[in-house]
Amino acid sequence: MTEQQTQQRIDENWQFVQQQVRETLLDCGRGPDSVRIIGVSKYVDETLTRALTSAGCRELGESRPQLMWQKSQAMQDVTPLSWHMIGHLQRNKVRRSLRCKPMIHSVDSERVLSAIAKEAVLQNICINVLLEVNISGDEAKTGFLPDTLESVLEPRKRSGIEICGLMAMAGWGTDRTAARKQFEKTRELRDRLQLATGNPLPELSMGMSGDYQDAIRAGSTMVRIGSSLFDGVIERK
Repeated sequence: MTEQQTQQRIDENWQFVQQQVRETLLDCGRGPDSVRIIGVSKYVDETLTRALTSAGCRELGESRPQLMWQKSQAMQDVTPLSWHMIGHLQRNKVRRSLRCKPMIHSVDSERVLSAIAKEAVLQNICINVLLEVNISGDEAKTGFLPDTLESVLEPRKRSGIEICGLMAMAGWGTDRTAARKQFEKTRELRDRLQLATGNPLPELSMGMSGDYQDAIRAGSTMVRIGSSLFDGVIERK
């Protein structure tokens, strides 16, 4: 596949996903700008990541901190461009990761949350974070258990960070019906936490290539799309 053909296919994929998101929002009575598409570039190199930004995607998600560091450094000429850390973040990688000023979707423990807050204060920045919730209860998954989140949200203000909402993934092997129920449980949990703590939690990061339409119907405000955007360009994952 030539570079031009690759770009054309990624352009088409981006337009298709955008259209699917718009149609789903219309179908469930939500506003056309109420969901952001995070292009998950963890599968691909800088060249294909740049092709995705050329198609129009300017919010990129990486699951490995080192790749986010490398790409953010190499792609400083692409503006505007924002980064999202969607994979597990170890405390020893927090300092360098914050230089990219990402939104961190995958805060899965008090220790990681505290490390981010402490380092953000040292760097004189404020980092937007999401609390990852293990809504499916899978033992193999990371994330806070739902009944522990209220205590995490107190105190309401922490220097260096802004807790903006929740992130969740459907359990492994769940069908669409089960996945949607888990997304709905996450939205209901968010609503309860807002009432209980007084914290505004506007963001819900839910839905990937295989289930993002169901996540949108359940209330997602950010969908993390990877393989659908690179379909026909790389092996589907």
